[in-house]
Amino acid sequence: MKFLVFDTETPNCRNDRISQIGLCVVENGRAGEPESYLVDPECDFDAFNVMLTGITPEMCAQEPCFAALWTKRLKKLFSGVTLVAHNAPFDMAVLAKCLAAYGIEWQERAAYVDTVQLARRAFPALPNHKLDTLAAHLGLELRHHDAGSDALACAAVLLESERRGLEIGRFVRTYDFASRRTLKEAAR
Repeated sequence: MKFLVFDTETPNCRNDRISQIGLCVVENGRAGEPESYLVDPECDFDAFNVMLTGITPEMCAQEPCFAALWTKRLKKLFSGVTLVAHNAPFDMAVLAKCLAAYGIEWQERAAYVDTVQLARRAFPALPNHKLDTLAAHLGLELRHHDAGSDALACAAVLLESERRGLEIGRFVRTYDFASRRTLKEAAR
C-alpha cells in the first residue's frame, strides 16, 4: 500500500484555506523525504494562527495559491494513494474546504488513515496521543506546527504502528468530499 502523509496549517479559524502543506510519501515500509510548501491563502490571517504556526502573511505573499500548487504538484501526489494524517478528520476537512473554495473538482471520495487511531492502539500506555507526545516517545525531532516536520513525524507513527503489528488496512476509512465527513463503514 502506498501512503501520502500530509499535514495542513491554516491562516484562520475558518479552516477553508491552507497557508502551509507538508507531505511525505510512505511506500514499502519507508518514508521518503518530506516536502513542505508555503501557500498564499488569498485571505486574512488570524493572530492566533500566526502565533501557533509562525506563518505570517508576508511569508506567503509571493507563494503560489492552492489552486496553482494543486495543478502543478499536489493533484498527482494525492491521487491513487491512501491519505494519512494525524487527527485526519481535521486535515481531510481542510482539504475538502480548500478544494471547494477554489472550485476544484477532484474525486468524490478518498481512503485515509488517522494516526491518532493507530497511536491509541500501538501506544496505549502514553498519557495522550498528541503528535508532540508521540514524537518525544519515539525520539523524533519535531518542529510542531511546521507542516513538513509534522508530516514526517506522522509518517514515523504510521511506520512504528505497523512495526508493532497493527494491520494498517483495518484502519482505512473513506472520506466523502461532498458531505465533508467520514462515511460509516459496513460491518467487517
